[in-house]
Amino acid sequence: ARGIQHTAVRQAHRKHEPNFHDKYGTMVLLGGAAMFSAVWGYVFTKLDIAWGFSPVGRITPREWRE
Repeated sequence: ARGIQHTAVRQAHRKHEPNFHDKYGTMVLLGGAAMFSAVWGYVFTKLDIAWGFSPVGRITPREWRE
């Protein structure tokens, strides 16, 4: 148990060196969000997507055959 305490104290006093995620994590996240928004923005605006798939009011019923 004393060895664990010594290790914890040693690590607590050591200076924290920033790693990749500390330096660039927010920028990578924001860049990914921007790319995601740009791609789906293109898909939703430029491609011919038929919105409103409901046939109500567009289809007239045929005569029933007996």
